[in-house]
Amino acid sequence: MATYSHSRISTYEQCPYKFKLRYIDKIKADIPTTIEAFMGDMVHRTLEKLYRDRKFMKEITLDGLIKFYKDLWSKHYSRDILIVKKDLTSVNYRKMGEKYISDYYERMKPFEQMTILDLETKGRMTLPDGNQWHVRIDKLGCDNEGNYFVCDYKTNSRMKDQEEADEDRQLALYSIWVKDKFKDAKNVKLIWHMLAFNKDAISDRTEEQLKKLQEEVIEKIREIETAKDFPTNITELCDYCEYQGMCPSFKHQVELKEIKTIKEFKEDEGVKLVDEFSDVKTQLTELKKKDEEYKESLVQYAKQFGIDVVYGSNKKCSVKEIDKVVMPEDKDELIQLLKEKGVWDEMSMINHSRFKSKILKDKLDEDIKGEVDVVKDYRLSLSGRKDRGDE
Repeated sequence: MATYSHSRISTYEQCPYKFKLRYIDKIKADIPTTIEAFMGDMVHRTLEKLYRDRKFMKEITLDGLIKFYKDLWSKHYSRDILIVKKDLTSVNYRKMGEKYISDYYERMKPFEQMTILDLETKGRMTLPDGNQWHVRIDKLGCDNEGNYFVCDYKTNSRMKDQEEADEDRQLALYSIWVKDKFKDAKNVKLIWHMLAFNKDAISDRTEEQLKKLQEEVIEKIREIETAKDFPTNITELCDYCEYQGMCPSFKHQVELKEIKTIKEFKEDEGVKLVDEFSDVKTQLTELKKKDEEYKESLVQYAKQFGIDVVYGSNKKCSVKEIDKVVMPEDKDELIQLLKEKGVWDEMSMINHSRFKSKILKDKLDEDIKGEVDVVKDYRLSLSGRKDRGDE
């Protein structure tokens, strides 16, 4: 059995290929971290110090806390930390962190909302399928009425709404661990301290919801463990990915960024192929448009002179009027009628997209699968490059 975590499963959901590199191939990334992750870590450590000092009855002022944060930043910051947003600097992010800490300090003082049981909790719990789940809680607390609080510091630039909080997997699974460890727990509140907004998002779960959640997690683990292919998944998060240099979707782009001159860039074989392919696609689009325009002109010409064959220098064009069947947009009613009249079987055809999907997902009988071959093919598509301004 293996040990899973929210971040591990989230990585697979974000990009199966990234999951493979990180957890199967165990490749260590060249880029240590992003500036967002670094800033979040520095803020977490600072707030951890706040509560640890209070545990030992040490009073700490806001100025002292900010000094600790700045010293921590100076000690651990390095120039190889990735800053994706080119209009921002490390100073911007450091100041953002300072504001988060100041706002939290002023809102929470004198810090008596709960009894702190643990900080940066490290534990494991066993899922129903036998796999282990890693538990890491930023702040765990309780009160005298049997209420427990699983708290998570978030430095996200987007506020978590109530629907997201009620569907969150990470803290909800931690609440199972809390209920098992603390038998007096009557209720477990899940709290996200959204530091960028100086607000909290709060949720809780019923026993039925937690049972369903565990089933969903187990199913996702089963999907991961039986996966044969780990495709890339291109999203906005790719800008922050430390594996771009190894990713088939970005490796060529990374290589092009190393080119120093425009001449070398233009001479790259891949660049030339895509540029030429793009030109051909543009020409085909224009030709298709012209094809439709000439068809319409020939139809109008034939109608005007009452003819059905138009002659050119070397070829002739037949223009015949035919009946065309136009299907309704919503075909369900038509299909139902065909079935009622008993003619559906002789008119229906295989739904190729659905058939293909079931074949590839191994959801059809072996005898049916034996009637077709699955071969490798390629689908090409063109899209704009958003990074050209960096060249």
